[in-house]
Amino acid sequence: MTDQASALITGITGQDGSFLAELLLEKGYAVTGMVRRGEPDLGCSEHLRGRIQELEGELLEPQTLRDAIAHVRPRELYHLAAPSFVPDSWERPSETLAAITGACAAVLESVAAIDPAIRVFHPASAMIFGAAPESPQSELTPCLPQSPYAVAKLAAHELVGVLREHRGLHASSAILYNHESERRPEQFVTRRISRAAASISLGVQDELTLGSLDAVRDWSFAGDVMEGAWLMLQQEQAGDYVLASGVGHTVAEFAEAAFACVGLEAERYLRVDEGLKRAPESTPSIGDAAKARERLGWRPRVSFHELVARMVRADVDRLSP
Repeated sequence: MTDQASALITGITGQDGSFLAELLLEKGYAVTGMVRRGEPDLGCSEHLRGRIQELEGELLEPQTLRDAIAHVRPRELYHLAAPSFVPDSWERPSETLAAITGACAAVLESVAAIDPAIRVFHPASAMIFGAAPESPQSELTPCLPQSPYAVAKLAAHELVGVLREHRGLHASSAILYNHESERRPEQFVTRRISRAAASISLGVQDELTLGSLDAVRDWSFAGDVMEGAWLMLQQEQAGDYVLASGVGHTVAEFAEAAFACVGLEAERYLRVDEGLKRAPESTPSIGDAAKARERLGWRPRVSFHELVARMVRADVDRLSP
């Protein structure tokens, strides 16, 4: 690059933010990350300290988003900061709407006022489809959200499209399916499984209790998905894209793959808690990323089994004496 490109990332301390920051640094970007006030470290991006700039800001204080954008004046803005643990949204729906929809609106308003040429990436979620009438789902699939989190994500997704048309913003929204890595927080089922497989193999744990083993998810590697985010902002025209592997796997299959990585049979160690089971899903959550393949040239590089192995290896390393 002759003129160094610049990017502002909200949510840089999380899984996605860290992989995106690594990608952008490799491409020669000047990267600034927005962190919460008093945040003691950079979370998943701690290893990048000294290579990225930091700005303090709060999701629920839109003025701090505006101030960060005005200060950095980035070429690209990746708004990744948002609640990500769906069950919490049932306890705090108003906060969820403010943190997801309100913050998205604040970002788009700020860009329109400060510099409409800034390219904006917003992460929507496959949860917006809910009880959709078809599987796999594409950008044209009707949305029937079934949680406050999904409602907030859908509202933000639609807002991106409306302001793109009305204000002429280069704003794009990605409909993201489950994407994982060794940096995923431990309250998520994939990390619970990979950590348990590692722990049981080391003799630290005896069994793993889960809920629904037959729930289907479309899992990709977070680093691959963030490459898709970058590709979206390199297009002449903004647009919305599904980013997904296109292949569904059950929770049981994830567990079987994880335990196989350490030479164990999952069924010997899995226990099902009926109280943790959710109602069966009417529509498998699987994404159709044909548009991303055709227009962005995007394809996941890391396979399902490679992803699981990567996560288990990292947990074995963490837990080994």
